[in-house]
Amino acid sequence: MARFLKVIFLLAIIAVFGWLLWSKFENKTTKVTTHQLLIERIEAMGKLELVKYRFSDVVEHKNITTFLPDASVLLIIKADAVGCIDLTKVKQEDIEVFGDSVSMRLPLPEICYIKIDHKSSRVYDTKMAFFREADLVDEAYKNAEKEIATEVKKSDILQQTRANALNVFTPLLKGLGFNKVSLTFEE
Repeated sequence: MARFLKVIFLLAIIAVFGWLLWSKFENKTTKVTTHQLLIERIEAMGKLELVKYRFSDVVEHKNITTFLPDASVLLIIKADAVGCIDLTKVKQEDIEVFGDSVSMRLPLPEICYIKIDHKSSRVYDTKMAFFREADLVDEAYKNAEKEIATEVKKSDILQQTRANALNVFTPLLKGLGFNKVSLTFEE
């Protein structure tokens, strides 16, 4: 019996020592990250952003297969579309000054960018996705990008960009001393 207690006591000491040793090394995880960051391109910017539209899209994307259960994902996607005019396209001959009058021809409004806001977008639900979830979510985001781009083109963002350009440039030019301001857009 005494010998049995000695073996149990020795195993308990080994277990405690092993646990202390294991916990000491486990907590000393070192994380190392290295970066090799390079500036790839520098571009001069001249686009004046004049309006931003915020879109919300609820996307249900399904993969229907013959042998596996149908996998689906439900996303709530937020995206921004920005309308602008490119001031780098304004040439000297586009601006005419006559005393206290100015006439300026601006470039046509354009869509600067359409961008999904991944911080505000959410994967709401997945069903039967298992190991296919990442691909399913990726496909849903790509489909949403296409649909949002189509809806942006159907919207009045370019007309709103045009109106905002007039609202920005008219007081600016009047503030520079021009009493009569005429703003037009290229055709």
